[in-house]
Amino acid sequence: MFRRREPVPFAFIAEAEKFRSNVTPPPRERASKGQRVGSTLMGLTVVAGLVGALLIGMPALSPEQSTVQHQKSEASEGR
Repeated sequence: MFRRREPVPFAFIAEAEKFRSNVTPPPRERASKGQRVGSTLMGLTVVAGLVGALLIGMPALSPEQSTVQHQKSEASEGR
């Protein structure tokens, strides 16, 4: 008569099966052309900012070459 189900740790999950509906939700509203253009421009702006930050930061990330300059003061020349 009744099938025995496996125990479920949370009772509300087991009871949720009783209230399932066969009604489908309405379709999603499509984005307008202006919204699509705006989101595309926003995405391009974010990508351009990341690329720009990477290009500007590359010199700081590169290993330093021998840029140490030996400076002599005029006072030490006569010694």
